[in-house]
Amino acid sequence: MKVAVMGAGAIGCFYGGLLARAGAAVTLVGRAQHVDAVRERGLLVEMGGETHVVPVGATTSANGVAGAELVLFCVKSGDTEVVGAEMAPHLAHDATILSFQNGVDNAARLGAVLGRLVVPVAVYVATDMAGPGHVRHHGRGDLLIGPSARGAEILTLFAAAGISARVSEDAIGALWGKLVVNCAYNALSALTRMPYGRMIRQDGVEAVMRDVVAECRAVAAASGVALAPDILDAVLGLAAMMPDQFSSTAQDLRRGKPTEIDHLNGFVVRRGAELGVPTPANRVLLTLVKAAEKAKEG
Repeated sequence: MKVAVMGAGAIGCFYGGLLARAGAAVTLVGRAQHVDAVRERGLLVEMGGETHVVPVGATTSANGVAGAELVLFCVKSGDTEVVGAEMAPHLAHDATILSFQNGVDNAARLGAVLGRLVVPVAVYVATDMAGPGHVRHHGRGDLLIGPSARGAEILTLFAAAGISARVSEDAIGALWGKLVVNCAYNALSALTRMPYGRMIRQDGVEAVMRDVVAECRAVAAASGVALAPDILDAVLGLAAMMPDQFSSTAQDLRRGKPTEIDHLNGFVVRRGAELGVPTPANRVLLTLVKAAEKAKEG
């Protein structure tokens, strides 16, 4: 199967690299620094204490998706519409598009731009970019994929690459669950500049996380989404599972890049306002991260 990865960041490089190692014809579409490094010496995939050099195609142009049967859409939430419009003219008419993005509405937003079905995917992995064209894996890697006509074929492809995946009718519900985790951890990790294990031990942090989860639960319920009854336990337990992990928001702030906070805590704040659900804890975290972004700019 010919695969294109739109957005060669940590998520795109990790899954694209695994698929390429398994023999899929993969093209990464990303920024020049990553593309140049991959073209020069291959993609570096660091996992399990080993670093693998993976030959893979790479380009900076959206026409890299041309002819692909499967497109993994891995760009930041704020870039969904712009990048979707750039790749639209090059998509094969029968291409299956998987949204490997944070937030709960990216698949719908991208589908509106493309005028076709986009399949939501809940991605459970800890990765970062150690350098240009060098992705580092810290934990997990399983996927929960919405239904599509190619579902069985996609699962076979991923299984051959050692990627644990399953198809579920409730992929959006899973994305809501992931959103709650992100709302509880991302901003706090960024603002404290701490990994999860150290962060959660600070006075008052767990109480703030509980407030954030309660607000997210209320907004989800008002939206007709039933979160898992043990969502709070799952959120608080993550720090022990990934004690050394910094959130993607923390990584973005450190590098002076725009964060996805508008599509995490910001989404909860906007949705809460629409439904009349108060979200003061999420609003404070949103405001502080936005202020930190501005401080980095100036």
